[in-house]
Amino acid sequence: RQGIGEPSVYHAVAVIFLEFFAWGLLTTPMLTVLHQTFPQHTFLMNGLIHGVKGLLSFLSAPLIGALSDVWGRKSFLLLTVFFTCAPIPLMKISPWWYFAVISMSGVFAVTFSVIFAYVADITQEHERSTAYGLVSATFAASLVTSPAIGAYLSQAYGDTLVVVLASGVALLDIVFILLAVPESLPEEMRPVSWGAPISWEQADPFASLRKVGQDSTVLLICITVFLSYLPEAGQYSSFFLYLRQVIGFSSETVAAFIGVVGILSILAQTIVLGILMRSIGNKNTILLGLGFQILQLAWYGFGSQPWMMWAAGAVAAMSSITFPAISAMVSRNADPDQQGVVQGMITGIRGLCNGLGPALYGFVFYLFHVELNEMAEVETLGKASKPNMANPTDESSIIPGPPFLFGACSVLLSLLVALFIPEHTLALRSGGHKKHSLGAQAHPHSPPAGGSDGKEPLLEDSSV
Repeated sequence: RQGIGEPSVYHAVAVIFLEFFAWGLLTTPMLTVLHQTFPQHTFLMNGLIHGVKGLLSFLSAPLIGALSDVWGRKSFLLLTVFFTCAPIPLMKISPWWYFAVISMSGVFAVTFSVIFAYVADITQEHERSTAYGLVSATFAASLVTSPAIGAYLSQAYGDTLVVVLASGVALLDIVFILLAVPESLPEEMRPVSWGAPISWEQADPFASLRKVGQDSTVLLICITVFLSYLPEAGQYSSFFLYLRQVIGFSSETVAAFIGVVGILSILAQTIVLGILMRSIGNKNTILLGLGFQILQLAWYGFGSQPWMMWAAGAVAAMSSITFPAISAMVSRNADPDQQGVVQGMITGIRGLCNGLGPALYGFVFYLFHVELNEMAEVETLGKASKPNMANPTDESSIIPGPPFLFGACSVLLSLLVALFIPEHTLALRSGGHKKHSLGAQAHPHSPPAGGSDGKEPLLEDSSV
């Protein structure tokens, strides 16, 4: 096999870390470029850009996963990382092309899907949850460290250096895949010919969604996931921009916020989650996580002072236990041969939210006229002046963050639905949809419990 050594989880970890470390470096420069490019409708355009990217990822993930089952993982890791990172150097060359390529890169922005398939190829079933946890923790670590580094370099040396460094890290990732990552899919696991047909069901992104109504418990879980993850996906796409423009955070404070909430989220998803699962049970842990999410969204919505954002961020870290608890419930109660089907359904729902959430948040910001006349510039002393609202007399002066309140209402509905989920009776009907998949059963490219494309453990996991 080409590459260094035998395929291992550490190869996958290195690929994920380098890709998201490169994007994390750009957190501060991207906020500046976004407002300079779209000064009138910043939040709306931000939502549309991320919305198009998310929807394209949702539509393309099953096809790319099915093709990787035929042609192998390495070539698709190379493809997805290359196209996901392609917009980075364009930030300084042409901002318009930068945002256009970001939107279209959603077709290939499914590195996590291929990485989970890579891990599934080389691990036994009992090792898989630990391996996925390592990949997700690496994703979190890259997003905890890189924004702070990018903010420091941006202030000290300018945005151009940060973009060059991020481009270099992305290039290093591509070279690493090309030279060091061995193929994980054994030859005997591939179809006899590269021309083997790919069925429409394998490539159909809506296949898992159509199965949702076939089991009432699965339907309740999927509705819970949709109503709770929709605002989370929207929040992740716009929150750092919101902190910078509306609350008046400096770029260094935004980076510190990401780091602190990220670390707290990792602790919540490891230590706190384990304690809660043992003490109050699976379902109650889900309900508690949803309760924390309602509180943090409402706090973000009404909060207008920096200390309120920090306090709500600590609550947001606690709300990150929700999706791991849902995944654990599914994994524990579903039949062994139905794990992939159920997880595939949940993954499909989350992929849909990754497209709809940012667009919804951008549109609500637009409806409530939460726009700015000018960007808050970081002064030489390292302090940011708080910008003025474009319309200080309208609703936005009373409710700084309207989309967060919409999100809180959505999560409240999610909590009411979750109350009706039976804790110990989850099982799919044995007929009808066995051996079908958007999920990892027939095609392990779909992220299993706890995994998802981009936003994960902090914003997926994450609640950041």
